[in-house]
Amino acid sequence: MKKTTASKDIPKHFDPGSIEDKWYSFWEDNGFFHSEPDDRESYTVVIPPPNVTGVLHMGHMLNNTIQDVLVRRARMQGKNACWVPGTDHASIATEAKVVQKLRKEGITKADLTRNEFLEHAWEWTEEHGGIILQQLRKLGASCDWERTRFTLEDELYEAVVDCFIKLYERGYIYRGKRMINWDPEAQTALSDEEVIHREEKSKLYHVRYKINNSDQWVTIATTRPETILADSAVCVHPEDERYQDLIGKTAIIPIVEREVPVIADEYVDMEYGTGCLKITPAHDENDYEIGQKHDLEIIDILNPDGTLNEAAENYIGEDRFDARELIIKDLEELDQLVEIEELENKIGYSERTDAIIEPRLSLQWFCQMDKLAKPAHENVMNDNIQFHPAKFKNSYNHWMENIRDWCISRQLWWGQRIPAWYFGDGKDDYVVAKTEDEALEKARKKSGNADLSTDDVRQDEDVLDTWFSSWLWPITVFDPEFIRTGEANEELEYYYPTQDLVTAPEIMFFWVARMIMSGYEFKDEKPFSNVYYTGIVRDSQRRKMSKSLGNSPDPLKLMEQYGTDGVRVGMLFSSPAGNDLLFEEQLCEQGRNFANKIWNAFRFLSMNRTEDTELAIELKIDEDNLVDRWMLSRLHETIDAINKDMESFRINEALHKIYSLIWDDFCDWYIELIKADEPGASIPEDRLSRGFNIFEQLMKLLHPFMPFITEEIWQLTRNRDTDEAIIVASWPKFDEKAVSKDDRTLFESIQKMISAIRNIRAEFKLSPNDEIDLLIKAKDDNTAKAISKNEWIFRKLQSIDTFKVEADLDKPETSASAVIEGTELFVPLEGLIDLDKERERIQKEIDRLEGFLKSIEGKLKNDGFVNNAPAEVVQRERDKKEDTETDLEKLREILSELDS
Repeated sequence: MKKTTASKDIPKHFDPGSIEDKWYSFWEDNGFFHSEPDDRESYTVVIPPPNVTGVLHMGHMLNNTIQDVLVRRARMQGKNACWVPGTDHASIATEAKVVQKLRKEGITKADLTRNEFLEHAWEWTEEHGGIILQQLRKLGASCDWERTRFTLEDELYEAVVDCFIKLYERGYIYRGKRMINWDPEAQTALSDEEVIHREEKSKLYHVRYKINNSDQWVTIATTRPETILADSAVCVHPEDERYQDLIGKTAIIPIVEREVPVIADEYVDMEYGTGCLKITPAHDENDYEIGQKHDLEIIDILNPDGTLNEAAENYIGEDRFDARELIIKDLEELDQLVEIEELENKIGYSERTDAIIEPRLSLQWFCQMDKLAKPAHENVMNDNIQFHPAKFKNSYNHWMENIRDWCISRQLWWGQRIPAWYFGDGKDDYVVAKTEDEALEKARKKSGNADLSTDDVRQDEDVLDTWFSSWLWPITVFDPEFIRTGEANEELEYYYPTQDLVTAPEIMFFWVARMIMSGYEFKDEKPFSNVYYTGIVRDSQRRKMSKSLGNSPDPLKLMEQYGTDGVRVGMLFSSPAGNDLLFEEQLCEQGRNFANKIWNAFRFLSMNRTEDTELAIELKIDEDNLVDRWMLSRLHETIDAINKDMESFRINEALHKIYSLIWDDFCDWYIELIKADEPGASIPEDRLSRGFNIFEQLMKLLHPFMPFITEEIWQLTRNRDTDEAIIVASWPKFDEKAVSKDDRTLFESIQKMISAIRNIRAEFKLSPNDEIDLLIKAKDDNTAKAISKNEWIFRKLQSIDTFKVEADLDKPETSASAVIEGTELFVPLEGLIDLDKERERIQKEIDRLEGFLKSIEGKLKNDGFVNNAPAEVVQRERDKKEDTETDLEKLREILSELDS
C-alpha cells in the first residue's frame, strides 16, 4: 500500500517544540494577526497592559489565554478581529526598580537631576520593556503586534496631558490639602484603591494622660503610640456622664508634656474602649475632620520616608516603628502604660511596595468623581455593559455608591508630568497649560504682571497616577488626538467601542470603572460591552501564587515541558469565570495527554491513507449508518453548546465539551467503529473520508483553545494555500437538522450495553478475544428491531458467537446479566469458565472481605478510637468500611449469578 507523503512524514510522537515557533512565525509573517478597518464586523479587544518591566506570570497566562481564545474564535467567525497589545509604564513599580538599580551602583535619586534620572529609567525600560511581549508570543497570543502601544510613548503622553487639561477646564480637577494615603517607601501619595487592607494580629496600647492641675487621669487606647507625640486634643462624647467635669479642661500629653484641650464631640463612641479618644489631626483621617471642626493644631511628626522629624521633639530621625518601641519603653518607665491588649485589626499596605501606609496631610491634585461616575454606574447596573459573572455588579455598585474623589498626583518623576505651572507662593498662584509659553501667557494674565518671564514660572514636579493614563486606553490606542480634538479618526470610529475586556476583579476600581467613566465623559459611549473577570491563580493550599512564597511555577518552563497547548488547556480546565483557579501541574499533564490523544487519532487516520485517497470537500455521512448519524448529531449538539457557552463566557465549560467530544466520542467510539471489517485491512475510503471530514470540524472547534496542534494537523491533512490556514478557517456552523435525539438515545443505549459486557468480561476474567454468546431481552419490539439492525456494532467491538435479541426471551441458566434502561443482557457462562473453581475463588474472597470488614467495624465501635484518633484517620476507616461493603455486595451478586 502506497502511503501519502504526509502520512510517511508524521512523527510517531507529538513534539510541540518542533512546531510552535514555526506556526507562530507563519501566522505573524502572513499578517493573520493584523487588522485594518474594512466592511466586516469588528471584534476588538484591548490587552490589560502589563507593567513594562514585568515578566510572564501565571495570572498573565490565564488572562491572555482567555483573550486569545475569544479573539481566535471571532476571527474564525469572519469578524475583523483586532487584539491591541501594549505595556503600562507603571510609575511606582518602575521608578522603584530604577532607584534600586541605581542604589546598587552607588547612586541615589537625590544625586540626579530629573532628566538624568529619566535617562536611566528609559534605559531600564528599553532593556526590559519588551520581555513580556515576547513571552506572550510563546503563549500563542494572536495580538496585532503592529499596533503595540506604551502608555508613556509620545502620543499617549500627550493624550494624558490633554485629558488633565480638559477635565480641569470642565471643573473636575482641583488642588487641595487633604488627608491622603502615603507610601513611605515610594514616597508618594496613593489612591484608596492602591491600598490593600489585611487583617492582622496587632496590639492596642492603653495609655493614661494626666488632667492638668488636678489628680485626675484619663486613659486612651491606640494602636499607634508613636502618634501620641502629635496629639492636639483629648475627646469625649458630650453626653458621657463619666467625663462631664473634664470638658473644657486641659490634658498633658505624655513624653512631650504638651497641654491640649479636652473637647466633646458626638463622633466618640461611648461604648468603645474607655470612651476617651486622643485626637491626632495630622495622622488620622477622622481626627483630621474633628480637628477642622474644633480648630485644633495640626502637628505633623513624620518625614516623607517614615522617620520622625523635629516636630516630634523626641526620637528624631528614628523610623516610625523603632520610635514605637522606644515610646512604649518610656511610657512604662513613666508609669503611664496601663496595659497592652491583643487584637485583630486591618492594616493598610501599599499595593506596589508593600509598605505600611501612613495617613498624611498633603497638598495634592484630585479628580472629582461623583458626576463622572454617574453614567458609568448606571450603564453597568442596567447591563448595557455586562459583567461576567454578574455577581461582581454588587461590588461595583457598592464602590460607585460610596465613591470618593481620586488623588491623581504622585511624587515621582517617571510618568506624565502634571501640566500645572506656578508663578508665586500664593495658594492660587498657578495655571494649567500644555507648554511653558502657554503657561507664561496665562500666568501674566492671571497675575496682572506683564513682566513675568520664563524664569518666573515653574512646572509642578509631580506626575499623574498611572491609572490616569490607562483609563484612556481603549480610546488612545486608536486615536490619541481624540482627547484634544473631540473628533474621532477612522480607526476609533471603527474599533470603538471594543467588545470584550478580560481582567482581574482586583482592578475593577483601579481600571475597569475608570475606563467606563472616561469612555462616557470623552466619547459619550461605553468602552466595551462585556467584562470577563478571571479568578486569582492559587496553589492547592489556596495560597495566591507569588514569587515571595515560591509557589508559582515558571510559565515558560511549563510550556517547554508540556507544550503550549497543553498548558493552555491546563489553565482553562481549572478556571471557571470569576472563581479562583486552583492550579496543579497535573492539569498541564492532562492537557499534554489530550494533545497526544489527538495526535494519535490523526496519525491512525493518516496511516490508512494511500496516495490515491481523495478526501471529500464536504462532510456527507452514510444516512443508513447509526454511528455516522450519531457522530454528526453529537458534533452539532456540541457546536451549539459551545456557541452558547462562549456567548455566556463559560469558556471552561466549552473546553470540557470539545474535550469530551474528541476524546470520548470520536477517539474511543467513532474511530473504532469506522475501522475495516477485516483485521489488518485499511479503513474503506468512504469511511476514512468521513472520519477526516469530522476530524477537521473538531480541529476547527478546538483551534481557539489549542492553536498549534490544530494548525499542524490542519496543514498535514490536505495541501492548503496560505489563506486556507485554520486560523482563518470558518467556524463550524450549527445545523439543527443534523441533531437527532432518537439516534443519540439509541446509540448511547448501545454504548451502555457494550460497557456492561466489558464489565462482565472483567468480573469473570474473560479475555477480549473469548467469544461469548450475547442474549438480549429487549424492553419492547421496537427496541428489539433497533438493536438487531445494529448488531454489527456489537460484533465490531466484541468477540461474539451467538447474538440474539427478542422482546420475549427466557433468562438462560448460569449467566451473567445486566439491565440497561429496561433491556436485559445475558452472557451464558457455561463453557467459558470452570464454574466450581470460580465459585470457590469468589467465596474465598467473600470470606476474606467479611473478616476485614469485621475488624474495621470493631475499630469504629471502639469509642476510644473514634474520639481520640485524628479525624482523617477515623474517616479513612469509614471509607474502607464503605468500599468493602460495596465489594462484598458485588461479589455476592456474581456468586448468585453462578448459582442460578
